[in-house]
Amino acid sequence: MKVLVVDDDIVHRKFLETLFSYSWEVSVAQDGMSAVELFEQHLKDNDPFQLICLDVMLNQLDGYKTLQAIRKVESSYSENGAQRTKVIMMSALEEDTQNDICVCSDYDAYMCKPIMIEALELQLKKLGL
Repeated sequence: MKVLVVDDDIVHRKFLETLFSYSWEVSVAQDGMSAVELFEQHLKDNDPFQLICLDVMLNQLDGYKTLQAIRKVESSYSENGAQRTKVIMMSALEEDTQNDICVCSDYDAYMCKPIMIEALELQLKKLGL
C-alpha cells in the first residue's frame, strides 16, 4: 500500500515516514503544491496512493485547499477507475477550531498532534487500511 505524508515540519514528516515505512511504500511532500503534483503524477502512472496524511497548517497552500485540489484532480481521473483516496487531516489544533479556514471537509479522519502510534493504528483500522 502507498501513503503520501504531507507536512512542513520535518520532525513530524520523518516520524510518519519512518512509522509507515515498515509496511507501506511512503512518499513525502513538505508543501501543498508539491503534494498535489505528486498525487497527480501517481494517478497518471496508475500507481495511486491509498492514504494521505495531510497537515492542516502548511505554507502557501493550507491543508484544506490542498485537499480541495487533490479531490479535483482525483475526480478528473475517476472515469479511468481511480478510487477515492482516504485522507487523515492532522493538526496541533482541535478540529472544531478549524471552521474559519476549512474549505474542503472531504476527509476521512482528523487527528491532533502529536500523533500517538496507538491512535493512528486505530484510525487506520477504522478506515480499513
